[in-house]
Amino acid sequence: MAHAITLSPTLLRVEALRQLRNPYTLAFTLAMPVAMYLLFGAGASYAASSAGHGNVAFYVMVSMATYGAAVAMTSSTSAAAVEAAQGWGRQLAMTPLRTAGYAATKLITALAGATLAVALVFLVGAVTGAEASDGWRWALCAVLVVAGALPFGLYGLGMGLVFRSDGAATLASISLTFFGFFGNVFMPLDGTMLDIARFTPMYGVVALARWPLTDGVLTTGQSDQPWAVAVNIVVWTVVFAVLVGVGVKRSRARR
Repeated sequence: MAHAITLSPTLLRVEALRQLRNPYTLAFTLAMPVAMYLLFGAGASYAASSAGHGNVAFYVMVSMATYGAAVAMTSSTSAAAVEAAQGWGRQLAMTPLRTAGYAATKLITALAGATLAVALVFLVGAVTGAEASDGWRWALCAVLVVAGALPFGLYGLGMGLVFRSDGAATLASISLTFFGFFGNVFMPLDGTMLDIARFTPMYGVVALARWPLTDGVLTTGQSDQPWAVAVNIVVWTVVFAVLVGVGVKRSRARR
C-alpha cells in the first residue's frame, strides 16, 4: 500500500510552471502592474517629487505591487476552488497525495505567484528611479504587500466555490480592478470618494503597505489612523471568510 504524502515536489513544480505559462497570469499579474507603474510612476513628470520618506515613484510602485499580488493570489485560489468543485478531489483520492498536501501546494503556488509579482514590480522600480530613504523601507513594504495579499486568497477561494466555473478566476480578478480604482490604489482620491474608499477591500492593505514610506499621510495631506487601517483589513478578511463558508455550503448542497 502506498504511503500517503503531504506534499509533492512534482506537483509543486508542475503547478508553478503552469502558472508561468498561463497567458492570463503573465498579462494581468506580472505585465499589467509593471506597465501601470511605468505609466503612472516612473514615466510621470512628478515621479521624483517627494512622498514621505521617498518619492512618488516609490509610492506608485508599492501601490501597483499591492494590486499585482492581490490579483495573483485571487486568481490562484479561485482556480484551485473551481478544480476542487469540479471533482478533482476524486482524482486526488487515487494518488498518494493527501488533500492537505494538495491544498498546501496550491497555497505555496499562490504565495509564490504573489511574491513574484511584487519582486518584478520592485525590481523595475529599483532601476527606474523609485527611491526610499532607507533600505529597510523597501524590505518592509515588500513584506507588507505580500502579507496584504493573503486575505484575497480567501476572496478567490470563496468566488471559486460560489461560482464553480472557469470564469470564476476572471470574474474575481476583474472585480479587483474595480476595488483598486475605488480603494485609493490607482489614483489619489479626495473628499467624498476618499471617505467611501476607506470602506473598500483594498484600501486597508494598500494603506498598510505604504505605511513605512508615508507614516499614514496621504498625498492629499490627510492621514490614516493605524486602528482604522487594521479594522478595514480584519473586517474584510472576515467577510471573505464568510464568503468561503457560503461557497462550501453551496458546494455540499449540490452533491
